[in-house]
Amino acid sequence: MEKKDVKIIFMGTPEFAVASLQSLVEGGYHVVAVVTQPDKPVGRHQNTLQAPPVKQYALSHGIPVLQPVKMKDESFLAALKSYNADLQVVVAFRMLPEVVWAMPRFGTFNVHAALLPQYRGAAPINWAVINGETRTGVTTFFLDHDIDTGRIIDSKPFAIPDDADVEYVYNGLMQLGAQLCVETVDKVIATEGKVPSVPQQATEGLHTAPKIFKETCFIPWQHTAKQVYDFVRGLSPYPGAWSALQLTDADTAKGPVNVKLFRTAKTGQATQEEAGTLRVDNKRLYVACADQWLEILELQAAGKKRMASRDFLNGMRWLEQHGVCGHFLHTLP
Repeated sequence: MEKKDVKIIFMGTPEFAVASLQSLVEGGYHVVAVVTQPDKPVGRHQNTLQAPPVKQYALSHGIPVLQPVKMKDESFLAALKSYNADLQVVVAFRMLPEVVWAMPRFGTFNVHAALLPQYRGAAPINWAVINGETRTGVTTFFLDHDIDTGRIIDSKPFAIPDDADVEYVYNGLMQLGAQLCVETVDKVIATEGKVPSVPQQATEGLHTAPKIFKETCFIPWQHTAKQVYDFVRGLSPYPGAWSALQLTDADTAKGPVNVKLFRTAKTGQATQEEAGTLRVDNKRLYVACADQWLEILELQAAGKKRMASRDFLNGMRWLEQHGVCGHFLHTLP
């Protein structure tokens, strides 16, 4: 069977999914339609609709687009069935009901940004970095009734350097996922849907990857410097690890200021100060964690631009005279 004879429906929404869709289109595969999320309101007044990246790419290449609000909507199911697809490929989309994933004769497979069964869930890249993993990867698996639990088709590993943030891992896995997506489609076509796959092993010590909310991003200063370092890079540049900073200002009684941290550095210097204590030393900014000082390299105060800590200090010269000059809160403000 030739790849041009296999009708594929692609399902995905963000930029991460575009790389896989692009690889299929440019590789000459027959993508008959794309399914993505509805356009999202943006702007100050939420009165402008923005198309998802996958939709933008699909329309620029003349591929029909379906945007169901509900996956079990009868009109959507009828439209989906009308394409008579042989295979469905899912990358960074939503959970599908059986009536959808069971529709094609070759089944539906997903490209997941982790080495399953580790990091099942919505934010596998963030949580792998937050947890200090040195290795992650991408996995293709057939969909079944429970999220991210289906039979594994293939996987590829990806090394996480100690100084890597989420952006670095995201970009690496996006390209690796696109490569694995095409390789998996080839295997499915070559076997006419009977590609070998293995069940996921239910082992102890599995990490999950739940959706990340603003509260999730609040920095746990009571943890070790290594854990806080990983936490910051696991949320950088988006959505951003944050805390509330109470400065020690002798002139005015200011309330705490919300601050995002984007880059820190481990110092190896032990501290006896309370976790969250802020210190300025030789034009450098440090914060105490449970065991050691952590240097803050890049941050963003509420209402300001992201900047290097040296630029932050230049804008608040009085801090240089104080040594210990404030503290980050331990609980949500």
